[in-house]
Amino acid sequence: MSRPARRPDGPADGPARRTAGARPASYAPSGAAPAAASRTGGPEAGAADGPATAGGSRRGGGRRSRRPAAEPTARRGRDARRSGPPGRARERYRRALRREAATIVGVLLDPADLAAMTRYRSFPFPDHRTYLRHLDGMLRGLHRTGVPIALTPFDPEAYDDYCRDTRQPPDTPATRSRYVAEAAGTGALLPYSRRPLTALRADLAQEAERRSTWQRATDLLVAAGTCAECGQDLAHCAFDHATESLLRVLRALGEGPHHLVCSVPDGTAPPLTAAVHVTAEAGEWPRIADSDTLALCTLMAVCAVTDARGGLVARTFHPGGQPPTATVRGWALHGAEPVPLTEAEVFDAYCTDPETGDPVPPEAGIRYAPGLPLPPAPPAGGPA
Repeated sequence: MSRPARRPDGPADGPARRTAGARPASYAPSGAAPAAASRTGGPEAGAADGPATAGGSRRGGGRRSRRPAAEPTARRGRDARRSGPPGRARERYRRALRREAATIVGVLLDPADLAAMTRYRSFPFPDHRTYLRHLDGMLRGLHRTGVPIALTPFDPEAYDDYCRDTRQPPDTPATRSRYVAEAAGTGALLPYSRRPLTALRADLAQEAERRSTWQRATDLLVAAGTCAECGQDLAHCAFDHATESLLRVLRALGEGPHHLVCSVPDGTAPPLTAAVHVTAEAGEWPRIADSDTLALCTLMAVCAVTDARGGLVARTFHPGGQPPTATVRGWALHGAEPVPLTEAEVFDAYCTDPETGDPVPPEAGIRYAPGLPLPPAPPAGGPA
């Protein structure tokens, strides 16, 4: 009896047998992804070809299954660029970014500030001297790595308020770090320049005092209301007029290096003071720091719009070393126009402690002179 004829694509009398170790195409080991579909069809086309042998061909002379072709080199390069650089390049990029990431360090300026922090067990420094020695070493080490560093004062009282307002535990380094990051956004900030820490502390304390003065004076200006002439905030009008008055004072003083100090009493609080150093040369615009000018003009504006009676003192230095080494002049600030003081009034103003009112001995080699009349103000819209 003859055997039944077989169809070309496989046996007709039962399911096809698999070769040893072969699995269905839809099978995937636990945790592995299913096999990729044929390039000529979807998942259904791959399943219709029947089970495959370990060598990739079907038993019974079926068609050989096609393996996925290798991806072109250009495509692999594009995918690599999308997924990120290789390990060495990635590490080089990260190091470059770390060199551009600035570090902000909070500084306890005096022993009283450090004593207030010793009540926290996580703060390890026993005294201010030890703290400054290790702080200086840390700053120098960071500076050698090329990391930009900025210093900001650490105020223990403001830190206590911050912890209460944010409900964060105060006795942790993480909370102190977060406080320093937020305080630097509104407080004094000084770039580290590897100078002696004593000089840096003095400059940082001066910057903190300047910023505090500006904030207190700004509060007084905001409370002054609006201008009756233009309807804008009186603070803007007063500040513009104070800037113009300062330029007129500098024109009256003429060439040379000048040091100007403005002082305004503030009730029972310490007086508001601001200082600025100016170098004036013929035919050139005076060289003056913007931050110092902002604080000084704000104090002059306070005297123009409030009942405060302040004073402006200018010391002009004379090169050569022969006495007098400097000349001191002064103006009274009350209302819109600075009023020149007499020689005796300049002596009393300069030789009196503004905080206590006690007399201060005059400096040797200083000449006290009356204030100079100011040149007229330029017309509205004209050059200053």
